[in-house]
Amino acid sequence: MKPMFSLTSLCLAFAFSAAQAGPVQDFEGQLRGSYGSYRAALFATNSGDAAKSAKALDGFGQSWAAIAGSYAKAPPPQYETDAAWSKTLEQVQAKIEAARGQIAAGDLAAAHLTLEAVRTEFGKLHERNGLSGFSDRMNDYHAEMEDILALDLASVDPVTLAEHAGVLTFLAARIEHQPAPEAAGNAEYDKLQQAFLASVRAFGDAVKSGDSAAVAAAVAGLKLPYSKFFLMFG
Repeated sequence: MKPMFSLTSLCLAFAFSAAQAGPVQDFEGQLRGSYGSYRAALFATNSGDAAKSAKALDGFGQSWAAIAGSYAKAPPPQYETDAAWSKTLEQVQAKIEAARGQIAAGDLAAAHLTLEAVRTEFGKLHERNGLSGFSDRMNDYHAEMEDILALDLASVDPVTLAEHAGVLTFLAARIEHQPAPEAAGNAEYDKLQQAFLASVRAFGDAVKSGDSAAVAAAVAGLKLPYSKFFLMFG
């Protein structure tokens, strides 16, 4: 059977891919930078400090305005066919404005919940377009962790716990083996990741032991290591 492509067509395809690498990576790098300022705003609204929250949100708002100003009418190659591209930009901006009003009113809890929805918008953007980055993997882990934190440990059955432990271990392994762009040679990254992975192992070990007190302690120990890791690199 003859091959379905020629050497010439393969070379042309490679050249096209190489040409797209710059604009694609440029945008994703800018998006990741904006996501860093988003994380700062998300954590600030959970701190009880209105002034700190307003300042952090301003930082995110400025970084997002730069993205919208550059790409609203000319999306990068990976999103050129995304019918919901403009809507995503609008939704994120709307949440920034809503959170700003909530902070001004002193309702930081509401602002935090409003900003929580922003990561869903980013996740849906990548998912629609067949993309996955480090933040997506962190957010997948976060969703499973929140499910575990919501469990009624007094009544949950061992099989359900074991299933959750398996899923959490899998999601943590994806994070470990597909690290953030900033990971290489970064001692702070290594430190935070090791603490994060240790909390996941502790949960898995506690579930295997069947010791209800150990399980409760391990569940309580999941959030802080993840939060520190997420804030810096998520």
